Amino acid sequence: MSRRGFLAVRDLEAIEEMDRPDCDPERLTRTYAQFGIVNAAVSGLRRTYTSLLRPAFSPDRTNTLLDIGSGGGDVPRALTRWARLDGLTLEVTAIDPDERAHDYAVSRPSLPGLSFRRALSSELVAQGEVFDAVVSNHVLHHLDRAAFTALLDDSDRLTRRIAVHSDIARHPVGYGLFSVGTLPLPGSYIRRDGLTSIRRSYTPAELRAAVADRPGWQVRTAMPFINHLVLDRRDGHGGSGHA
Repeated sequence: MSRRGFLAVRDLEAIEEMDRPDCDPERLTRTYAQFGIVNAAVSGLRRTYTSLLRPAFSPDRTNTLLDIGSGGGDVPRALTRWARLDGLTLEVTAIDPDERAHDYAVSRPSLPGLSFRRALSSELVAQGEVFDAVVSNHVLHHLDRAAFTALLDDSDRLTRRIAVHSDIARHPVGYGLFSVGTLPLPGSYIRRDGLTSIRRSYTPAELRAAVADRPGWQVRTAMPFINHLVLDRRDGHGGSGHA
């Protein structure tokens, strides 16, 4: 690919090493352990919580949140801690179908209000479960078109107030910054797979096109190099898809 065309289109053929069933288990464990560091630096999770999730919660009752594709569990742990610090009662259910991710997540110290389940979102739909908020972090770029559609269908059924799917936005500057910034994290799949993730990810325009036929879903780009795909059912919170 020419330099001019670098990152011009999504690289749907690229596969992340940690997604391979035969990847090195020690490197995979180190990857899960380093996710918290990387997500704190690049995901904008704290801002997602304060600007989108916290306003959807009530201080007067128990709130519920579902994290789809929770991986090693750093995201639901952070959300659980922040809600508790804000005086909110929040029950977080974190699901991932990957046995390796689930085993790592449940091996960490437990937190009140947080539970991990090895499950698919479709299974929760079939069980009739509903949550105040549904989230995912860095999941969208993994999905083919059918799985992408299924995730949005499931989110539509599973949330009563808000769904926020946060993902990397493909950009050469973000690619370069991530490449340099993750050099101090050896012995894991973080750097290699992170760069693969960027190559597979959407630009904001591509993500808007992907949901153009889905009323209610908006693409927000408040953070550099981060896409938020949002379904907000709270009264008066519709919008044009820009933020």
